[in-house]
Amino acid sequence: MQAVPATLVASPVTHPMLGPLINQMLASLATPQGWWAMGGLLASFLLAYGAFGALQRRLEGKPAGTLTRAWIDRLSGPALAWVSILLIRTILAQFFDVTVLMVAGQLVLAALVVRALLLLIEQTFPDTPLIAAFERLIAITLWSLAALHLLGLLHVVVDTLHDVAIPLGKSRLSLLQLFSGVCTLMLATVVALWLSRAIDSRLASVAGVDQGVRAVVSRVAQPLLLVLSLLIALPVVGIDLTTLSVFSGAVGVGLGFGLQKIAANYISGFIILLDRSIEPGRLIRLDRFRGIVSEIRTRYTVIKGLDGVDSIVPNEMLVNSVVESETFTDSSTRVAVRVGVSYDCDVEQAMQLLIEVATAQDRVLSQPPPRAFLVAFGDSSITLEVGFWIPDPQNGTLLLTSAINLGVYRAFKQAGIDIPVPQREISFKVPKGAAAAGAASAASAPSFAPPLPPLPPASQTALPARPHDA
Repeated sequence: MQAVPATLVASPVTHPMLGPLINQMLASLATPQGWWAMGGLLASFLLAYGAFGALQRRLEGKPAGTLTRAWIDRLSGPALAWVSILLIRTILAQFFDVTVLMVAGQLVLAALVVRALLLLIEQTFPDTPLIAAFERLIAITLWSLAALHLLGLLHVVVDTLHDVAIPLGKSRLSLLQLFSGVCTLMLATVVALWLSRAIDSRLASVAGVDQGVRAVVSRVAQPLLLVLSLLIALPVVGIDLTTLSVFSGAVGVGLGFGLQKIAANYISGFIILLDRSIEPGRLIRLDRFRGIVSEIRTRYTVIKGLDGVDSIVPNEMLVNSVVESETFTDSSTRVAVRVGVSYDCDVEQAMQLLIEVATAQDRVLSQPPPRAFLVAFGDSSITLEVGFWIPDPQNGTLLLTSAINLGVYRAFKQAGIDIPVPQREISFKVPKGAAAAGAASAASAPSFAPPLPPLPPASQTALPARPHDA
């Protein structure tokens, strides 16, 4: 059999723009070994698909809203595919060229990184209007970097960005450093925020964790994680932290003196959250503020008054002042209504009427029962008081006391019991000498009034008699 000339043997077509890795993959696909590698790639996908189905069946019936479940649903598919490709590539690399599996593994790894980063951003910034556009920008950037790497052009882009620099005194800031620094700081910030959110979600799902401890941990974790992320990211960018030590020390001393009150409020907030002396929903009185604790922040506490007005009280006041808590150990509160009765009435009957009127109200507790007291003897009345207990002081007492006062007024009016009002008599004393002088001056003064007509005879007109004339 005559041999085929070498010039007639088909050689793979190469293109400089595709890069060595893509050209090597195309050359491999032109041989039977390349199709064996394609079969191995198909087998790895089938293996990953079977493992993914088994994992989903195992997770059926479990809540899908947790952070862990979201990561499993989003990343388990490409992660299993990548592991399967690595496993089959390791086995087949002993027999023939596996460039096809190498390229496929890098593409699957790029998809895994893109999905992980997008999920990280979605969970860190939920319900953000511009999050969709930001995610598209990140996906395009990552896939572009992956494409440049496969085409062998990534090092060209890196060298170009490194050569373009901005002079800063004796040093220079290249576009590569700027781009990598911004990306590193953004990634570190997003990871820190996501970790703080994950810690808060984990504490919320654990039964028996106190709300105050959860609030303290969640509010302390976020700034600490942000500071830690910056400490990790800044050396990666190329910023030496030792050069900032003197400046940060001076700034820390200045802030320490200037922010004493703010620091005291923050520390007081942590104390309140940990010792649970003041909790949301409790009715408290502080100085002139009385209302329900609606929210406790690390710097201040919001007290919602019974009139609907919110008072923002610094936490330092709650720690250093006496706080009257009407619902600290028991939500029941005693309310008293006072009324005055005349000295001529039946005091015992009035006290019994007070008890009956208070007992008739639905909000008044039967145990302990309402009781009436004689409080004091006044100038014009006897002061009585009826005391009773209510279970819900946070709903206000003005409507209840108004209803009881109205009931007392009706009961006293029906029983003939007077509610007296203070009476005052005013008398003027004039000295005798001043009175005589006034009468003389009045007699000597000319009169400009017309003369009065003569009175009719007594037999014709009788004037009405007055009581003091009798």
